[in-house]
Amino acid sequence: MRSSIAADFFILSDIVPLHPGRLRGTFVTNGSETGSPVELDIPESRVRVQLKMGIRSHMRVPIRLRGEIMGALLFFSREPRGFDIEAADLARRIADHVTLAHQRLAEEQKRAALLAARVEVLTAELESKGGHRAVGVSKKWKDTLALATKVAGTETTVLLTGASGTGKEVVARFLHRASPRAEGPFVALNCAALPEQLLESELFGAEKGAFTGAGAARPGRIEQAAGGVLFLDEVGEMSLPVQAKLLRVLQEKEFQRLGGLRPQKTDVRIVAATNRDLAAAITHGTFREDLYYRLGVFEIPLPLLRERPEDIPPLLEAFLDEIGRGVGRPAAGISREARDKLLAYPWPGNVRELRNAVERAVILCEGGLITGEHLPISIGRGLTPASPATPTAQQVPPGGVDLEAVEKGYVEQALRQAGNNKSKAARLLGLTRAQLYSRLEKYGL
Repeated sequence: MRSSIAADFFILSDIVPLHPGRLRGTFVTNGSETGSPVELDIPESRVRVQLKMGIRSHMRVPIRLRGEIMGALLFFSREPRGFDIEAADLARRIADHVTLAHQRLAEEQKRAALLAARVEVLTAELESKGGHRAVGVSKKWKDTLALATKVAGTETTVLLTGASGTGKEVVARFLHRASPRAEGPFVALNCAALPEQLLESELFGAEKGAFTGAGAARPGRIEQAAGGVLFLDEVGEMSLPVQAKLLRVLQEKEFQRLGGLRPQKTDVRIVAATNRDLAAAITHGTFREDLYYRLGVFEIPLPLLRERPEDIPPLLEAFLDEIGRGVGRPAAGISREARDKLLAYPWPGNVRELRNAVERAVILCEGGLITGEHLPISIGRGLTPASPATPTAQQVPPGGVDLEAVEKGYVEQALRQAGNNKSKAARLLGLTRAQLYSRLEKYGL
């Protein structure tokens, strides 16, 4: 009699070695003993291992998946008749748990594969709808897009966090494309670019005569984004009064134009972004805690470019193609030297700084090969924000120093480090925004 793995369980109770490759013992299957010894054909190597280990009995329980045998669990004992019907029942329960775990794993893998496929489709759609490309091959970038895909099908408010230049608007547009509002408008507003009253009128709209120059009623971005997505970039720069009005939009789905007398209902989904630490801003009293919790229902942190260096080569190719078409004289390519410098640089300004560097290089190379001399000084010389190109107090040359050049150099360096974010650059320099703008005007930056 030969064993069959199709049995509910199989016990060889008292193993007796025969010649190499064969064992003899008492066979039990489906809970009943045959009453006579059986001989089994077993690979000779396994026989040697079992004899060397002193195994005198073993038990095998099949693992079934959707009615089919997928494998088996094996149990061994050095004692004759080491397993009985109770042991077989316990082993069968263990096999059931293994089957369940396998089913869950298979379902997880299937969901992950479907999600990855959805991300690829949406990435292609986003690129075809106006050039906002979600370029990247790294796991961190793919995980970010996967999070955006998961929340896209809901009406949940999303908060994108991370340093300036990491691609928050790209992710916001990706989320919009993946949502049921894809056919509706995508409206973006940079909250740091406007003073308080102008920001309020841009966001909520204004009635005729609401302020000097308001000659006619004008809808705000909330009305323009009806049925779609409103992207509020740098939301941490909003003043407290504007924050209070935005909170009402989130809570009550209504707003009031500047100078208006009646509230209006809105159908808009808000995606906000910030490079500030909003928890610290709450502590300092510059950001409302209740608004933070309303905005941050689903937070997606964006990785720094230096945390995903494998994305630099595809980003380079994408920018070369895009910028080349824009300037009319595409570069012939990038030299190995320039590519190595770009890969070694820490990119404090993230993807935005990379794009700016490529644009500069494409213009300077005039259709030729981009080399190290076409890169910005900080990249070409391997400098970082910790090692500025401008002279320091310990490096004053014998012939004196041009203080205006030093100040201009630090302003330029702060802008690069902040990814051209004026508010962040001002904080790095210890200046107010007004002071920074006066210096930008002074030095023609």
